[in-house]
Amino acid sequence: MTCTLLARAAVPAASRATSPQYADGKFHNVVPHEDPGFFKTLEIMWRVLTTKRTDATPSKPIPVLALTRADLVNAPDRSLWRLGHSTMLLKLDGKFFLTDPVFSERASPMSFAGPKRFHAPPLRIEDLPDIEAVVLSHDHYDHLDHDAVLALAPKVGQFLAPLGVGDRLVEWGVPAAKVQQFDWWQGTSIGGVRFVATPAQHFSGRSLSDRNTTLWASWVLMTDDTRIFFSGDTGYHAGFKTIGERFGPFDLTMIETGAYDAQWPDVHMQPEQSLQAHLDVNGKVMMPIHNGTFDLALHPWTEPFERITALAEAAKVPLTAPQMGERLDVLAPSPSTHWWR
Repeated sequence: MTCTLLARAAVPAASRATSPQYADGKFHNVVPHEDPGFFKTLEIMWRVLTTKRTDATPSKPIPVLALTRADLVNAPDRSLWRLGHSTMLLKLDGKFFLTDPVFSERASPMSFAGPKRFHAPPLRIEDLPDIEAVVLSHDHYDHLDHDAVLALAPKVGQFLAPLGVGDRLVEWGVPAAKVQQFDWWQGTSIGGVRFVATPAQHFSGRSLSDRNTTLWASWVLMTDDTRIFFSGDTGYHAGFKTIGERFGPFDLTMIETGAYDAQWPDVHMQPEQSLQAHLDVNGKVMMPIHNGTFDLALHPWTEPFERITALAEAAKVPLTAPQMGERLDVLAPSPSTHWWR
């Protein structure tokens, strides 16, 4: 296994040409999936926006445990807090790390339309301590929040991103010296924490004209005594087993379980596939993410929790699904309390 330590600067866009995933001006999955095309994409977007079940959003406020900076600073090492969707705050090796930060009210290019949060974040960006690194999986709006990135930048040491995503950050005004970009199987070490970008099966883009011009990735996070897998967004793929062979077993897997639909089977997993992905990477405890914050599909908002809970119980897989803002011990996470009920 080759893990490349890249310089602490944005990788020039030309370096995309050296990626095995890059061809004809686009990034590609290992196993090609059907591109829905412009009109099919519009049709899917229209259906998601206009075909809504009454149970697609919560009928009462979601419980959120408010956090303070003191709570975070005084917490023990190997703590994790779910702030919403795929935004996780981790304390490893005495430092703080953040995944896919989204703090805005909507996961949308527009402040007045698009998927709206079910709940407020457990704390404000200004209340966060200094963040050693922000780990990004891809550039979709529910994972890469322009306003949050710019608000976070002064207190973030490094942004770790797949190829091309870092160039977006620099274009937005993030200092290039704070941005590192990686192809799959590349990574870096920050203090006592090692990061490796690993394969995912998804797509990218922030408009209808820039599809797949940036890469998408899952991530491995490792210290001397802790291993964590963060799936990002992905369909099920054979690369999970390779990740498990190279870096497993994982103490905790944060696996996408939500926003799935039969119309986009290649880029988001059904809960049965999410469980299999956890098993493939050789995970010990599974934490379902990418749910509970935004309405991004057509299923009831509680369905991902209920389906994965039943599947995990049947397979005797330990599952943890913390409330927003609840602290988890990565090496001994508490079992789910079924708070969504």
